[in-house]
Amino acid sequence: RPQEEPTRVTHTVMPARPGDPSAKTGAPARAREKSLTVATLNPQVKAVEYAVRGPIVLKAGDIERRLLQGEKLSFTDVIKANIGDAHAMGQQPITFLRQVVALCCFPELLSSPAFPDDAKQRAQRILQDCGGQSIGSYSASQGLQCIRRDVADYITHRDQGVPSDWNNVYLTTGASDGIMSILKLVVSGRGPSRTGVMIPIPQYPLYSAAISELDAVHINYYLDEDNCWALDIEELQRAYLDAKLHCQPRVLCIINPGNPTGQVQTKKCIEEVLHFAYEENLLVMADEVYQDNVYLPDCQFHSFKKVLYEMGPEYFNGVELVSFHSTSKGFTGECGFRGGYMEVLNMDPQVEAQLVKLLSVRLCPPVPGQAAMDVIVNPPKEHEPSYAQFTKEKSSVLDVLAHKAKLTEQFLNSVPGIKCNPVQGAMYAFPQIFIPPRAIQEAQSLSMAPDMLYCLRLLEETGICVVPGSGFGQREGTFHFRMTILPSPEKLQVLLGQLKGFHLRFLEEYSQEEPDSSRASEQPD
Repeated sequence: RPQEEPTRVTHTVMPARPGDPSAKTGAPARAREKSLTVATLNPQVKAVEYAVRGPIVLKAGDIERRLLQGEKLSFTDVIKANIGDAHAMGQQPITFLRQVVALCCFPELLSSPAFPDDAKQRAQRILQDCGGQSIGSYSASQGLQCIRRDVADYITHRDQGVPSDWNNVYLTTGASDGIMSILKLVVSGRGPSRTGVMIPIPQYPLYSAAISELDAVHINYYLDEDNCWALDIEELQRAYLDAKLHCQPRVLCIINPGNPTGQVQTKKCIEEVLHFAYEENLLVMADEVYQDNVYLPDCQFHSFKKVLYEMGPEYFNGVELVSFHSTSKGFTGECGFRGGYMEVLNMDPQVEAQLVKLLSVRLCPPVPGQAAMDVIVNPPKEHEPSYAQFTKEKSSVLDVLAHKAKLTEQFLNSVPGIKCNPVQGAMYAFPQIFIPPRAIQEAQSLSMAPDMLYCLRLLEETGICVVPGSGFGQREGTFHFRMTILPSPEKLQVLLGQLKGFHLRFLEEYSQEEPDSSRASEQPD
């Protein structure tokens, strides 16, 4: 990069005070340099990139402002399909969750007949665990004990009896907080002994951003796009052995179901991954925030912990595993509450004491978010008054998501020059797009990735905001974008129709001939 010049800022000259030497000499006030400039900024911060809220989103915000100011464009609003924010896309909250959180925040409502007894009972139990029986008090750094116990019970039930100890459960500020905390623990060393972190490509940019911020070593392993983004054990081994030449691999990150790729890993694949981690002495970080988002009938979510347990005591008591969950995804989509948890298995007790110390620095995760997490892990039971409505709302959300996943895949595969794998789970499609050579050359002349050019043009011409695949990582010579399936079915149909029109115009503008049939324009039988 070119050498960055220090930023010089001239302050407004204030009238001289009596006794000020400059008042006698008439000398102008000296221009002061800022202490913190781009040149003095932490270089690890400058290395951080987060595509989901990157340049495309900033451009979308600018276009929104222009529309609000009355500027006439070829579209009337911006469709933000760049991020998995369910409520921003119109999804309605789960009634029971909001009832419990409302009761916790305003306990006077506990006497109201408008709230069901099961919501009141949960709120009262949470409040009794809070200092001063107020959700506005700090909790323990690990979270409220009653909620940690509920999380452990949930995990045991989910995994069909595999035991979970609530002492191993830590409530977090979304899953991201827990992921960052664990990475802080493991990064150490210099040169060839520097910690290496294995991450899937494509990956959720939180991982690459955190690794850059901590100055650890990225170890990329590529998912198999031709096999529905499956995780190939031979590719894991290749990445590991290559990395051993220049760093010390210590961590293996898995996202299941996948983001941005939407695949659901098979039990056999998970067994192979855990065996690999056992053999190479790697700590496994299992990002399972989309565990409720599985749409295809032949796919099933298998938790890494349950599979590890079924592999036998040698593995279950030997592999260091940290699993993550969140309020932000699933069927609730409560991103703003920033609720989450992690379960830590087989961590050295002395290291775990350091983890508690690290967590104590940020005092505690938001207590309303902890309450929201409690509803997810402790939903209404069949005999309770809120059960029917809760079950109906949950099923409705997941059924609509499954419908939109299928709709998106089928529509994208009908467009020449676009190929999309089945959206087995999560909340996104990650199609491969054909970009003509002339468009690639134009992007290179502008010093941008070709799929960034594509996504910018898409935004400017249609108002559709998606994220270029280069922000998630992809194999050299392939191009993608990530779009969420969260818009309403009606808005999603409009989005897909506009996307098709843009894509065909883009191909026509930059191509003198049909796309190479061996590339992404191939359509499934």
